[in-house]
Amino acid sequence: MELTHATVNDLLARLVPGHGPLYLPDTLDRQELTCLLADRYGAPRTLVLDGFTDPTVDDSKGAALLLPFEGRAVTIRAWAYGDQWIGTGTARDPEGTERLVLVAAHRAVPAPPEAARNGDEDEDVDWLERLKHLTGWTRPDRRPDVDWAETESRLGTALPSDYRRMVETFGEGAFDGFLGLNQEPWTSLREDGLLIWASTEHENLYCWRTDGDDPDRWPVVISSSDGEEVPFGCQTAEFVCRVLVEPHHPFTMAHFFDTHWFMTYREDD
Repeated sequence: MELTHATVNDLLARLVPGHGPLYLPDTLDRQELTCLLADRYGAPRTLVLDGFTDPTVDDSKGAALLLPFEGRAVTIRAWAYGDQWIGTGTARDPEGTERLVLVAAHRAVPAPPEAARNGDEDEDVDWLERLKHLTGWTRPDRRPDVDWAETESRLGTALPSDYRRMVETFGEGAFDGFLGLNQEPWTSLREDGLLIWASTEHENLYCWRTDGDDPDRWPVVISSSDGEEVPFGCQTAEFVCRVLVEPHHPFTMAHFFDTHWFMTYREDD
């Protein structure tokens, strides 16, 4: 059986969260399957390695994927995707034979706070903490030691503090697998007074209008694929929160997923 993206699509279509694993043919290549899923869902989290379960695994990290195996999992890696966990690896079947498996489970993330859903104004909101809450983010900070002094010296400007915290917390990846977070701003629109902090596959560029000396007061501006500039009167983390959950936001992602996540592009250490 030749493993292709079409094959993966077929296998995923057969998965029913909570209905047990799919035991796959031995002719499938485990590493290739993992790589194809990583291309789709980002870097996986390792739940079980060589029969040993990560002691930190709980419901927020995909523990539901392990329940069908009843302690027989050998190696399981997991991805968050909307309201599902997807897992693959090897486990022993009820007869004791180690086999390649694919499994899905329901993923729950706490409902977004009312202020984020309804656009309520609250100057005391920590939008980065709210963003972690919305995405169910439980991993340690991915890039806690970024040398911002060097980056800002090279760019010739200070950067918004909530953006710096976002990079330190989430690292390389994309919100809902769609809005890619730049690890440092792109300067290709600098002559227009814009720095680009994120982008999407639709070629929309998420920027700041660099007016004034205080970057924490720079507003977000979207440079759309058709060349239009759309300003928003908020900062970076607040903007992402609102894009995720407000269905009437002009750049909303709320129509696609009720449960949100951050797709990380790098494996756990």
